[in-house]
Order: sequence, then structure tokens, then C-alpha cells
Amino acid sequence: MIMRKFLFLTFANFIFLSTLLCYESKDRRVTLADRNGIVEIAKSYIGTPYKEGGDTPKGFDCSGFTMFVYRKAGYKIPRTTKDQYLQLEPVKKPKIGDLVFFKLESNSVSHVGIYIGNFQFIHAPSTGKSVEISDLRNPYWRKRYVGSRSYFFGSHRLNQNLFTTSMISLYSAEVI
Repeated sequence: MIMRKFLFLTFANFIFLSTLLCYESKDRRVTLADRNGIVEIAKSYIGTPYKEGGDTPKGFDCSGFTMFVYRKAGYKIPRTTKDQYLQLEPVKKPKIGDLVFFKLESNSVSHVGIYIGNFQFIHAPSTGKSVEISDLRNPYWRKRYVGSRSYFFGSHRLNQNLFTTSMISLYSAEVI
């Protein structure tokens, strides 16, 4: 009887965590640790129009776009560019899926995109344009670049791992 209960709880835990930690994207499974999956999701919205304050496929502003993409991949990040910059972990060199930040018309961070590798990033640029890929080596972006931040480094990742570990411990404790 104890073995049967253990197997049932193990199976239930597997199903629960599978639905919680995964997102289906076309023919590819994107998990919480998959940086390439974030890029794949972001690229699927190329051509979506810019809309000030937008955070849906009907229209995005820059931080609404990054928040939406991360949410589709199973992550929660702040809504505004400033809060994304302040709350994510600084990294010296961006990796695929990290956020890249810029100062456009002020002394504070005012624009964000998702790094997709090879000096390129995807973003919702400005009114009259749509989600597109740009190059960090372009003089316009190079001059305004202020740094990169990552969700996949430090406390955010730790909190997700602690949640998963605690859920497994909870189910294991019931069996014993």
C-alpha cells in the first residue's frame, strides 16, 4: 500500500511539475532553463506593431514585449524597462536570452531588447515600427548601450529551484 501511494504521488508530482515548468512551442518543448526557447518565442512576433504601453500581440512597447516573451516561456519579470534593469542580475557579456538595455533620449535606461546572439537583439523599437532584429554594432545602438541583465543568474534562478525542491520534498514527506 505504501509503495502504491509512493508511485501515485511520484506520478502526480511529475505531471504537476511538467505542466508548471513547460511551454509548448510548435514542435519544440521550451523549459524554464531554455534560453534558445525565449529567442524562438520572441522571433515568432517579428512584425508585430509597436504600441505605446502595449504588452500583447496586438502591439508591444519594448518592455511589454520582453515581459510578454518571458511570461510565454514561463518566467515572471517586471513590466517596465527601469524595473527590469534594476531587478535582473548584471552580466558583463550577454548570452542568448538575456536582456540588453539602452539610454535613448534621457539620462536613464529607456529601452530594452532580447539578445539573440551574434551581436543581434530583438525588440519593439518605436512608434510607426514593429518588432524587429537590430545589431548592437550599429553606431546608433552601440553609442546608447548601457549593459545587459540576466534572469538566469542569481536569485531568480535560485528561487525557482527552491520551489521545485520544496514541492518534491513535500510529496516525499507524505510518503514517509
